[in-house]
Amino acid sequence: MTGYTMLRNGGVGNGGQTCMLRWSNRIRLTWLSFTLFVILVFFPLIAHYYLTTLDEADEAGKRIFGPRAGNELCEVKHVLDLCRIRESVSEELLQLEAKRQELNSEIAKLNLKIEACKKSIENAKQDLLQLKNVISQTEHSYKELMAQNQPKLSLPIRLLPEKDDIGLPPPKVLRSCRLHNCFDYSRCPLTSGFPVYVYDSDQFAFGSYLDPLVKQAFQATARANVYVTENADIACLYVILVGEMQELGVLRPADLEKQLYSLPHWRTDGHNHVIISLSRKSDTQNLLYNVSTGRAMVAQSTFYAAQYRPGFDLVVSPLVHAMSEPNFMEIPPQVPVKRKYLFTFQGEKIESLRSSLQEARSFEEEMEGDPPADYDDRIIATLKAVQDSKLDQVLVEFTCKNQPKPSLPTEWALCGEREDRLELLKLSTFALIITPGDPRLVISSGCATRLFEALEVGAVPVVLGEHVQLPYRDVLQWSEAALVVPKPRVTEVHFLLRSLSDSDLLAMRRQGRFLWETYFSTADSIFSTVLAVIRTRIQIPAAPIREEAAAEIPHRSGKAAGTDPNMADNGDLDLGPVETEPPYASPRYLRNFTLTVTDFYRSWNSAPGPFHLFPHTPFDPVLPSEAKFLGSGTGFRPIGGGAGGSGKEFQASLGGNVPREQFTVVMLTYEREEVLMNSLERLNGLPYLNKVVVVWNSPKLPSEDLLWPDIGVPIMVVRTEKNSLNNRFLPWNEIETEAILSIDDDAHLRHDEIMFGFRVWREARDRIVGFPGRYHAWDIPHQSWLYNSNYSCELSMVLTGAAFFHKYYAYLYSYVMPQAIRDMVDEYINCEDIAMNFLVSHITRKPPIKVTSRWTFRCPGCPQALSHDDSHFHERHKCINFFVKVYGYMPLLYTQFRVDSVLFKTRLPHDKTKCFKFI
Repeated sequence: MTGYTMLRNGGVGNGGQTCMLRWSNRIRLTWLSFTLFVILVFFPLIAHYYLTTLDEADEAGKRIFGPRAGNELCEVKHVLDLCRIRESVSEELLQLEAKRQELNSEIAKLNLKIEACKKSIENAKQDLLQLKNVISQTEHSYKELMAQNQPKLSLPIRLLPEKDDIGLPPPKVLRSCRLHNCFDYSRCPLTSGFPVYVYDSDQFAFGSYLDPLVKQAFQATARANVYVTENADIACLYVILVGEMQELGVLRPADLEKQLYSLPHWRTDGHNHVIISLSRKSDTQNLLYNVSTGRAMVAQSTFYAAQYRPGFDLVVSPLVHAMSEPNFMEIPPQVPVKRKYLFTFQGEKIESLRSSLQEARSFEEEMEGDPPADYDDRIIATLKAVQDSKLDQVLVEFTCKNQPKPSLPTEWALCGEREDRLELLKLSTFALIITPGDPRLVISSGCATRLFEALEVGAVPVVLGEHVQLPYRDVLQWSEAALVVPKPRVTEVHFLLRSLSDSDLLAMRRQGRFLWETYFSTADSIFSTVLAVIRTRIQIPAAPIREEAAAEIPHRSGKAAGTDPNMADNGDLDLGPVETEPPYASPRYLRNFTLTVTDFYRSWNSAPGPFHLFPHTPFDPVLPSEAKFLGSGTGFRPIGGGAGGSGKEFQASLGGNVPREQFTVVMLTYEREEVLMNSLERLNGLPYLNKVVVVWNSPKLPSEDLLWPDIGVPIMVVRTEKNSLNNRFLPWNEIETEAILSIDDDAHLRHDEIMFGFRVWREARDRIVGFPGRYHAWDIPHQSWLYNSNYSCELSMVLTGAAFFHKYYAYLYSYVMPQAIRDMVDEYINCEDIAMNFLVSHITRKPPIKVTSRWTFRCPGCPQALSHDDSHFHERHKCINFFVKVYGYMPLLYTQFRVDSVLFKTRLPHDKTKCFKFI
């Protein structure tokens, strides 16, 4: 019981007390936490509500915790000082802000003044530079005048002949007529322009007997000639056509003489008259042999020695193509050099003089005594021996298979028809021409016909008989195109022909083709050559070249052109001053009126060939080395070299005798206005730029609201008659400089590159100097030529999309180059640049010059050009092969030469390390 009670009390009592304590502790903590929560949460809320209620009282002055105004706050005594400080600081800040704004305004005004000063300094520098340029140019002009030691004179007063011409003192013998005693120079002053009056043959009785084709062809070419005038009173020369007659013997010599003396301007003796007799047949008689022509010149293809007056009369070629142009596609190519036969001859002699071989005298005995009258039998024997020896394949026939053509006595008659003779000559390397056996017959129409046909198909003429008078012999050096061998040397002819090298043979064939094409091929060429020979003899300058009249398209300019930094960033290079004067045209006619014997002699010795016969350009571009191909050279001035022609001195003297020389940009475009405007803007600030001629090739005129850039030089927009790439090379009269920079409207060239190209061209004025190079290649599988634009160690063309050339080549391209080539360009709308390269290489026999190492020049983002078409290259292949057929050979020449400035640096690709660069 005690134990239980103790256990119960002790155990239960102690344990219960402990549990109660724990429970009471827990209760106190819970109430304490709750109390704190109520105090911390609800008491602030109640206080906030109470205070808010107090602030909402009606009397504002009783608010205790609400916001108070600043002046109310200042009423508090201990913050009055702070308020006064704040007001003072605010006032000072306002004053400082006003001063700051005032200073900023003054700073802005000063900045404007600084910019104005900088501009005035730049303008002053430009004015100073301009004054320096003007002073420098004036000094060079003064030095040039002092070097010339002569004043610049105006043209003399033109002399007009009197209507009542008293005539010249008659020579003792009309057979001795020469220019000094039978020609009236007073009718042909230097400034006359060489006016020529052509009689209408139909107004005279002999006109009804003329061959209709000859008469019609002569009248057509006379109407188109630049020298022909209808005013007979001011004429320097009078021309009358008297042959060829339809039938032989229809007009007696006495009747013809009477009609000649009745010409309105004959003036008793016919001085300053030219009587022309053109032959179409090999049997044309010497119509004027028994006719007294007085002091009139005679131009025909048949002359007797007693009739011919050297230096006065003219031997002309026969008129084979009377009313038709020669078909260049039927003319055989000039290569290969060697043909099937070494030489050929076909002919038959109807009537012969006494043969020297019939006298039983040896050849050596004949040479010791008097020369025999006829060597024809010796020639026959020698040529047959060469044919029988079979050392070379030759063809000689001295008897015609059919009836021979009628001929003059002692003359070798032609065999067969013209087509048959041409087919044989196409197979002949040389064509023998045996002159008449009678030495009194200095030239015959049959002999002239053989010469004409040989030159036409590229057979080099071999003339046996040095006494013969070849056409225009006094002005053409026939040794460049033919071999003239005396008849006694007939045994040496075979040796001479075998000793000619292929290069010499090709040069003679090419020169012969040029002579035929330029002087013999058509009625126009014959008539123009006759006038040119007479004009050259009396030393009258040729008429200026024809220029294309430019029809300007009105346009508005004034848009400020900004220079592309990529175009104008030239580093330390001094490209020269931008022209500040009006555009300076290239000088003209500096030596045209001062032709001397020295000039004539130099031209013959430096470049044998036709001289002073081609219509002369007022720009004096023809080089003596080109005379053999161009037939010109009148008044040439070597202006491409000399001291100060390159490098540092270029800026001072501009490379020769022409100061301040400039160039003209010719840009062809077609409906790409944005591209065109960008290209024109890139020309802003380009030194030595004279003018920009934009050839507007589209029938659609430019937009009316298009604003053209102001680049400091005139921009001439030229309207064309049709869309043709040939318009790029028309010699526009607006081009007043010798140098032309032909450039595409999407070409991208820096100013330093353009200037370097111009400097190079000045030292090679007869070449095309440009940037994109191309070359031609022979396709062995197809046996044809190919156009290649891949990178190569050599080139043969420089594309005219970015190239310099002389304006004279524009004239040759437009008016002299065969029309078939220009028609091909129009057909394909392609290849005009190839045609220009063919022309220049054909004339100069020199390759073009490439400058700098760039190969692509198109602007990024420009619209697609014609060259991107898939058919572009196929058409250019066809063009090259067609041009080769027209020229008869491949005139393009390869070169590995490229001109770079020593300041340029070029990195060659690894696969091009074998290429050589010449600096």
